[in-house]
Amino acid sequence: MIIAENLTRRFGDRLAVEDLSLEIAEGEVFGFLGPNGAGKTTTVRMLAGLLAPTTGRAIVAGVDVWAEPQRVRTVVGILPEHPGLYEKLSAWHNLKFYADLYELSNAEAQIEKYLTMLGLWERRFEPVGTFSKGMKQKLAIARALLHNPTVLFLDEPTSGLDPESAKTVREFIVELSQEKRTIFLCTHNLYEAELLCTRVGLIKQRLIKVGSPQQLKRELYGRQVVVELKEPIDLSRDLQLPFVHHMHTDGTRLLIQLDDPEAQNPLLIKRLVELGAQIQFVREQDRSLEEVYLELISEEPR
Repeated sequence: MIIAENLTRRFGDRLAVEDLSLEIAEGEVFGFLGPNGAGKTTTVRMLAGLLAPTTGRAIVAGVDVWAEPQRVRTVVGILPEHPGLYEKLSAWHNLKFYADLYELSNAEAQIEKYLTMLGLWERRFEPVGTFSKGMKQKLAIARALLHNPTVLFLDEPTSGLDPESAKTVREFIVELSQEKRTIFLCTHNLYEAELLCTRVGLIKQRLIKVGSPQQLKRELYGRQVVVELKEPIDLSRDLQLPFVHHMHTDGTRLLIQLDDPEAQNPLLIKRLVELGAQIQFVREQDRSLEEVYLELISEEPR
């Protein structure tokens, strides 16, 4: 659905994006992560046909972005970081203006559909300048969806929203993905990325790593189990288990790296009991996407 081949963009002597190649499947929610100035927004602008790459090419929903720049605008929707709504106009007239630009034959039905889905229908005739930031963000999402795009670019969709509004937007993104829309999500909210995205890509001018959150965690940290003991034990004797790659002890807490905890935990527990351990809990150590992100970004030179 999205194919980028060796995309590079320079602004004078400054390199914004370097040699980015990427494929994103239909219906995928893809998270694009990186620090400020890493090239996320520049990448989105190139993929949406708003900014020409210095070198490289992109195909979005089967459309060559720079061979058919007008056509690509019919298949993508964009939520920019700063929506730029007409604040003196009502929500209805904001959307009607864009519906007319897209020459939609079913404009009124589309406007009603998305304002209702996002909880704005009852306030459709109020000036947008009276709306909260969360309401404006919802309206901007509705605007991006009016023409039924197959690919949606969302730049920080929940930035600055209260928890309730952010939850509504996240649930809406899940609904859109179930409709087989492809969603390209730029965000600094790593909890959100882990919750919503089938895969994520980390960028710092060049693409550092791509994979599912779980895959990236396992590649970086392996699989580890935490064993909580009632009291410390002497583990000077070898566990004599070939599948134990590393073990760290911290009082009554053991952190043990295994290949396959589901299959190997029973053997591990049996051996620990033989050594005198009084086990209270055994659980798999869960790393956060934030830990993975900070580890990979810190290793990558700017």
